[in-house]
Amino acid sequence: MAGGMRRGGARESLGARAANSGAGHPPARPVAPPPALDGIPAGRHCWVHDPPDRPGTWPGLLVEWRQVAGGWQGRVSYAVSGPHGPALVEAWLPASRLEPR
Repeated sequence: MAGGMRRGGARESLGARAANSGAGHPPARPVAPPPALDGIPAGRHCWVHDPPDRPGTWPGLLVEWRQVAGGWQGRVSYAVSGPHGPALVEAWLPASRLEPR
C-alpha cells in the first residue's frame, strides 16, 4: 500500500518522531511587562485612547503584552461605533494608549 504500513526501513518510529517534533514542550515563559505597565494585567478591561482611524476613548480588553524594539505593546480587542453599528477591532497598540479601567 503506497504510503501505508510496511515493515523494515530506516525511518524513525512514530513515537520517536513525535518526541523530536518539539510538540508538547511548554512554551517559553513570557517576559512580564515593566512595572509601569503592571496596572493592566493581561485579560483585564482597559481604556483604549485614540486608536488608529477611531479618535476617542473606547472600552477594551487587554489580551496580552509583547515587547518590541520601541517599547511595549498590548494586544487589545475593543468595540467602536461604525456606520452600520458597533464593530469589534483587535490590534496591537502602544502601551501609552492603554489605561487600566
